[in-house]
Order: sequence, then C-alpha cells, then structure tokens
Amino acid sequence: MGSESDREVMDLARAVLEDLGVECDVRVMSAHRNPDEVAAYAAGAEAAGIRVLVAGAGLAAHLAGAVAARTILPVIGVPLEAGPLNGLDALLSTVMMPKGVPVATVAIGSHGARNAGFLAAQILALADPELGRRLKAKRRM
Repeated sequence: MGSESDREVMDLARAVLEDLGVECDVRVMSAHRNPDEVAAYAAGAEAAGIRVLVAGAGLAAHLAGAVAARTILPVIGVPLEAGPLNGLDALLSTVMMPKGVPVATVAIGSHGARNAGFLAAQILALADPELGRRLKAKRRM
C-alpha cells in the first residue's frame, strides 16, 4: 500500500487471503516517497517466491504501475478513496497503463480491496487445486 493511511482498507484484501489460507506479505511503500524501495521489491518479488502482487493507493495512485513496470508477475491495483475526487483519480491512474505493462484493476475502495484478495487467490488457484476448492466453497456462501 502507498501509505499507512491505506492500511484499514487494504487489510480487507489481506483478510480474504488469510481466510483462504494464503500467506501474504504486507508492506507500506510509496512510488513517490520510496521509489527505489518499490522498484527493488517488485524486481525481486518473483525470486522471493511471490506469485501475485496487490498494490493499493489513492490520489495519483502510481504504485501499481511502478510495481508492474518492474515484474512480469500479475499485479492487481486497488484504487483508494482519497482527496477531492474520491478515488476517481486513483482509478484512472491505475487502469490507464501503457500496452505491455498491464495492471488488473478492481473497484475503488473496500469492495475493490476484497475483490483484489479474491482475484489474487483465483490466480494462485490455477496451480493449487486445494485453494480452488476453498474458493469454490467460499463463493457458495
């Protein structure tokens, strides 16, 4: 997530993953305040065993794009509500990526954060049939 103030909403994605038995690593890194840290984390994610990245940020929301620029892993962007445009600016910044650098983008705010957790799990379930079974059971609720 881009800042500590994003934690409450982004914890919803973490909660979905944890409920499904998926381990996750939660970090606060800003594409604007810590660009070198973001670049290093994204570039080393695959070697560290990470298979999907979820990036949530508000306002300029450059985080998901900055991450996607450094890895071929799937990146899911969560635009967060902030500022006078209530997340519309974050949505547009997250979804409008150049060709070849995709960011899967979910809804603004809490629904998007939850769906990011589910989408990450769905991607992981392609190689994990047991996770797929847990997802199917969860969706029946």
